[in-house]
Amino acid sequence: MSPVELVRLAFGRLRTSRLRAALTMLGVIIGVASVVALVGVGQGTTANITSRLAGLGTNLLTINPSNGSTGLTLEDVAAIGKVDGVAAVAPELQTSATVAAGTKTTSTSVIGTNSSYAFVRAYDVWQGTFLTDATADNNLRVVVLGSTVADNLGLDASAVGSQVTIGGLPFQVIGITQPKGGAGFADPDDQVMVPVGVVRKYFVAGDTVRTVGVSVASVDQMADVKASIEALLRDRHDLAATATDDFSILDQSQLLDTANSIAGTLALLLGGIASISLIVGGIGIMNIMLVSVRERTREIGIRKAVGARSRDILAQFLIEALTLSLIGGLIGIVIGLGASAGIARLGGWTFVVSPAIVALAVLFSLAVGVIFGVWPARQAARLDPISALRWE
Repeated sequence: MSPVELVRLAFGRLRTSRLRAALTMLGVIIGVASVVALVGVGQGTTANITSRLAGLGTNLLTINPSNGSTGLTLEDVAAIGKVDGVAAVAPELQTSATVAAGTKTTSTSVIGTNSSYAFVRAYDVWQGTFLTDATADNNLRVVVLGSTVADNLGLDASAVGSQVTIGGLPFQVIGITQPKGGAGFADPDDQVMVPVGVVRKYFVAGDTVRTVGVSVASVDQMADVKASIEALLRDRHDLAATATDDFSILDQSQLLDTANSIAGTLALLLGGIASISLIVGGIGIMNIMLVSVRERTREIGIRKAVGARSRDILAQFLIEALTLSLIGGLIGIVIGLGASAGIARLGGWTFVVSPAIVALAVLFSLAVGVIFGVWPARQAARLDPISALRWE
């Protein structure tokens, strides 16, 4: 019997018992939909994390003082800027304050930095300009607003040149940044940038900075530049050879690798849990096919009596199982993609469709049909035609 004829027989059988077929496919539908949706969510989360980390800066090294250390100074920043392979370096001194424009106010982070901050942290200016060497060196009371701050204050492009107050002090708005995207704690759009000297003079006492951001000229130089900065700071801080560093240098590529590894493991775990539903669906197919074999014993006897071979019977029941699982798998893929898109919309990240996952889901569906359909098909193929004809 040709494969086309076997498929036609399988669809004919499904049409005669639609409710049973639908209930049998339900387990496969739920299993495939769960796998596709959860793996899709995992991939979307990975893409979102990667995008967020990449948006923190270009070939970024972040230097932080260790607990109990004297901290990092602007002299350290200047020395780091002279290291071979360093494209730009920006000090960061952070505090929180209330920013007001007219009758509207918002609480946000105030970042004291220099003109290189936009390059180091990958900011683009939407309107106006960023901090310049002149405004930073002369500690002018000027401010660049993050896009979220500008929105909270109801400011648009015409706000450039106007005044806002930060902690009660007047500042001139010289620019508004393009939105980078973010939410919650440390939102890169929910902050304002002012000269570091101004923050030290009016808001934060002391002569140290919280963080130093370093942009390396080339990704191939990351390791060498990191080692050079470590040696430089140890020398500047007079650390003995056996002393531990009083600072830490965080490599952006390490963050990306760690985030991708965690997200990948999570996606694999979620997919593994969801695949349990596929096994349950496969068991349902096997159960129904065994019942079908018992119900159709006389039919099998008649077919064998008129010349059907055991392998024809085996192929017929196996094709029926494959048809059930494949149709269920295709429906599950559609539902899973829809669920993944909905979750991505609610979560605010990019919906990722991986052709490999769709192909894998189809293969899983076929595998379920084969694995759980073989035994019932073999049971049908082994029936003795004479005994089958006597079956009532």
